[in-house]
Amino acid sequence: MTWRSKKLDVVSRFSVEAEYRAMTHTACEKIWLKNLMMKLGFRQPGHILMHCDNQSNIYIAQNHVFHESTKHIEVHCHLVTYAWTKKVISLPFTPSSKQLADLLTKDASPYMFSNLCCKLSIVDIYAAA
Repeated sequence: MTWRSKKLDVVSRFSVEAEYRAMTHTACEKIWLKNLMMKLGFRQPGHILMHCDNQSNIYIAQNHVFHESTKHIEVHCHLVTYAWTKKVISLPFTPSSKQLADLLTKDASPYMFSNLCCKLSIVDIYAAA
């Protein structure tokens, strides 16, 4: 699994568009990695899982009909829709409470913070033993 933050060349008008662009970059990277692994002799049966916590993005990717609300997203960003249609990737919904990267990118309640830290095996080295 990879995660990164990257400054994009374009400005997104909506958070859905920004997340959809991130999904596009992730899909490209996952497809490239799968192809590399196949060339090295490793086979992965089935779809590539791409977890998403935004149900609007999942709907846009799974509904290949262009709507008024998505016309501002460039055509090259619809690679996610193409990959989903061809059954290369699947898009399971994963709530924010289970997104480990959110620990690094979003505000979290103390409970959520400690829960995500525990899942990542992050420990307080200064805590009393």
